[in-house]
Amino acid sequence: MAVKESDKYPGFIITNTIHSKEQVISFTEGMINYLFPVVNNEKEFLRRHMLVQDALKNQLTSILLPLNSREDLDIYTIVDQLFAKLTEIRDKLILDAELILAYDPAAYSLEEVILTYPSFTAISVYRIAHELYKEKIPLIPRMMAEWAHSRTGIDINPGATIGCPFFIDHGTGVVIGETSVIGDHVKIYQGVTLGALSVKKELAQTKRHPTIEDNVVIYAGSTILGGKTTIGRNSMVGGNTWITESIPPRSTVYHKNQITISDRKE
Repeated sequence: MAVKESDKYPGFIITNTIHSKEQVISFTEGMINYLFPVVNNEKEFLRRHMLVQDALKNQLTSILLPLNSREDLDIYTIVDQLFAKLTEIRDKLILDAELILAYDPAAYSLEEVILTYPSFTAISVYRIAHELYKEKIPLIPRMMAEWAHSRTGIDINPGATIGCPFFIDHGTGVVIGETSVIGDHVKIYQGVTLGALSVKKELAQTKRHPTIEDNVVIYAGSTILGGKTTIGRNSMVGGNTWITESIPPRSTVYHKNQITISDRKE
């Protein structure tokens, strides 16, 4: 990537290969609105549907084209493939929203989940960005993910592999690392970290983050570390646990607290 620090304005990044963060954010917001539009006139929506799709395709193409100066990418094919997958992505997101609705007693409708839940926003952006990540698009998927992170407090690296349906409850402080693998019907609560045992540059391109198998529930504040760590299917991980070793299927893992109450008069 043709990037250098400005001589005239130290600290400024000079590049001719990427577009501004504002353009990437605009595209990301447009994609969410395209997948789940709020309309009061179905005929008008259908009339505008293809126009909106074409505008988004042109926007993504203009964002990605400058990367051709660095990467050997078939931009037009990548854009077409992403939009061809949108029905599949939307179907997965509906299943994600239905899982949230089924298990969160504070959720009263699918519309409420889609329109108001920060976890649904974070998962939506992840599922779009992940498709670009798989095509080896540099930087743009991470910019999309970091926008979602700033909006929701949920940090999902676009490189993670996440099954469907997937449920994050509340979500603030959740961290899901790049090489995490998450199965189907997994539920995660706020403050959960799926991270690496150590942060070393030489470990890039290796499996650094844990594997969470199907039907696992991970409660608030738990930390699970390491690329060789697997949480077996149908397990429950209690809150505030620290795990660096694999857990067999159908396990219950919890941190045993001891709380002492004494009479202050004594």
